[in-house]
Amino acid sequence: MSADGGRAYIMSMSATPPIAELSDRARDIFRRVVDGYLHDGQPVGSKTLAQAGLNLSPASIRGVLAQLEAMGLLAAPHTSAGRMPTERGLRLFVDGMMQATEPSAEERAQIEARAANRGPVEEALAATTAALSGLSACAGLVMVPKREAVLRSIGFVPLGSGNGGGQAQALAVLVAEDGGVENRVVDLPPGVSASALVEAGNYMTATLGGLTLVEARARIERELGEGQSALDAAARTLVERGLAVWSEDGARRSVLIVRGQGRLLDDAAAADLERVRELLDDLEGKQEVAALLGAASAGDATRIFIGAENKLFALSGSSVIAKPFRGHDGRVVGVVGVIGPTRLNYARIVPIVDFTAATLARLMG
Repeated sequence: MSADGGRAYIMSMSATPPIAELSDRARDIFRRVVDGYLHDGQPVGSKTLAQAGLNLSPASIRGVLAQLEAMGLLAAPHTSAGRMPTERGLRLFVDGMMQATEPSAEERAQIEARAANRGPVEEALAATTAALSGLSACAGLVMVPKREAVLRSIGFVPLGSGNGGGQAQALAVLVAEDGGVENRVVDLPPGVSASALVEAGNYMTATLGGLTLVEARARIERELGEGQSALDAAARTLVERGLAVWSEDGARRSVLIVRGQGRLLDDAAAADLERVRELLDDLEGKQEVAALLGAASAGDATRIFIGAENKLFALSGSSVIAKPFRGHDGRVVGVVGVIGPTRLNYARIVPIVDFTAATLARLMG
């Protein structure tokens, strides 16, 4: 449980010491080091801390810093440098010391405006994810199951012969009631005519409009099986192939949208381009990202992975904040989150991710 008054966050199980093991003095110094590092990305020295009103000598402060370093919570990148939190230290801070800051009215308005984008749901998801990316200065991402398209019309456009003058093909064009358009290439039965393409498209539009793909396939199988259709053999085969290619493809896929990768290439990343390159490479592996978000969909709490706690982004030293969201029936319908460097403003970004998840829940409900 976080320190923000009750919002639940689930973290990776690690051997981080409880905050109660730190004295008040050590806790205060540790917080100041973490706050300073998260603010500007630089190690914090004893002189800086002494000037911050601690009423302790630099020697006393150095002693506490050494204790925190021995506990694995702080590290010194160079002998003469100050201290910065380790991933273990960041975990302790997020788990026990972070004071979350609710999104401002302007931030909430930006997210809600993007989610209200008219058109196909995927466009609204992409727009909302782009807004989350902008507000967090991270890469934003969202994953939802492939939605059941409700059919409006279906048509077939001839493409001519396949590669090398082989089997003829057609483009099957599905238009959904939400305005979405999907295309699939299907192989044509031998000798199929242009009139058979038109007949098959007209039949499917008239018979299947207003149905989902699952409902449409059941009706087609029933009507063709019972001989209720007046379609000729070529058109029958075309109808069956058209529905099959959509159903098989759609059942296997989730929709994963990533926006704002370019925000990872900021001025602070210039000194660590290799880390950023690895992170961008990881983001290209969308199956792995989808698996990570799938793991984050369990339960209701926000998941926060810091550095090596997440195997996918461990090499790039990055953090992931992800939150599942549910539909009106209580089932998880997606996961939204951000990916960025471990030096994130967790107190600000976590509530923004939470609010985005709540907004998308209303959109998808």
